[in-house]
Amino acid sequence: MILATAAIAFGLLLLVWSANRFVEGSASTASHFGMPPLLIGMVVVGFGTSAPEMVVSALAASQGNPGIALGNAYGSNITNIALILGITALISPIAVHSQVLRKELPILALVTGLAAWQLLDGEITRFDALVLLGVFGALMAWTIWQGMKKKEDALASEIEQELDVLAMPLRRAIFWLVAGLVLLIVSSRVLVWGAVEIAHGFGVSDLIIGLTIIAVGTSLPELASSIIAARKGEHDIALGNILGSNLFNTLAVVGIAGTIQPLAVGPEVFSRDMLVMAALTLSLFVIGYGFRGQGRINRIEGTLLLAAYVGYTLYLLSTVFGQP
Repeated sequence: MILATAAIAFGLLLLVWSANRFVEGSASTASHFGMPPLLIGMVVVGFGTSAPEMVVSALAASQGNPGIALGNAYGSNITNIALILGITALISPIAVHSQVLRKELPILALVTGLAAWQLLDGEITRFDALVLLGVFGALMAWTIWQGMKKKEDALASEIEQELDVLAMPLRRAIFWLVAGLVLLIVSSRVLVWGAVEIAHGFGVSDLIIGLTIIAVGTSLPELASSIIAARKGEHDIALGNILGSNLFNTLAVVGIAGTIQPLAVGPEVFSRDMLVMAALTLSLFVIGYGFRGQGRINRIEGTLLLAAYVGYTLYLLSTVFGQP
């Protein structure tokens, strides 16, 4: 059990570190080959920051642990909104611009509805997974097309500045791209092994481990980037990180895992976890809408989001330790 706990701690640390190296290496490599900053931000960095969830869930599915695969994806979504947005709003209240409520949030709400509908039969089939990946591909293409039409883009400017700071020779960039990806896979295998051992040792389901420890661990890159963006006053990027990550988790992470291996889904995933995820998503419409001017997620609402996360986590723990 001590070895499994150490594996989880080491796996999470290596996972976050290797994800950062992978993002830096892939972004610099893409820049060397002339990819526009906007595409680097939306595609390369977007995929890179969600790489921990993707690799962990893919490995869990391939090893026959659907609870970890789904728990990681949906748990990360709950963590992103309730824990990360809550902490970020406490540090610096987040301004919510109208375009977020008009475009990004409705899309996330519809995607969440699609995911809930797929769970009704108790399984994510390969066809369901392919539908999710198809929707994800269409959304990526539409988002890139919309972004390229703009003359000025905040994300493109931010990525351009980051690339100047993190400039590195092509050979070094390729090294970190490859090394980061290899270490991502290695750390994910260590993490999944440790999580499965802990789950079996304490008689806890893989799903609970995925919803809690692994979900928080794989969401650490989003936490860091959202706090940094909020402190700089870049609220669009802070909120965009969360909404983009949740779209990626719901569509691409579950889609990839379900394509590798159809995922059996217990009834509690729909009646408990999906409902919490949907409620948190819909709550952003309420707390983000400015009834007296521009909307913002203030410190009081950030505290409420954190309280919701603590309450959800305590309920999960009560289902485990409250059993006779």
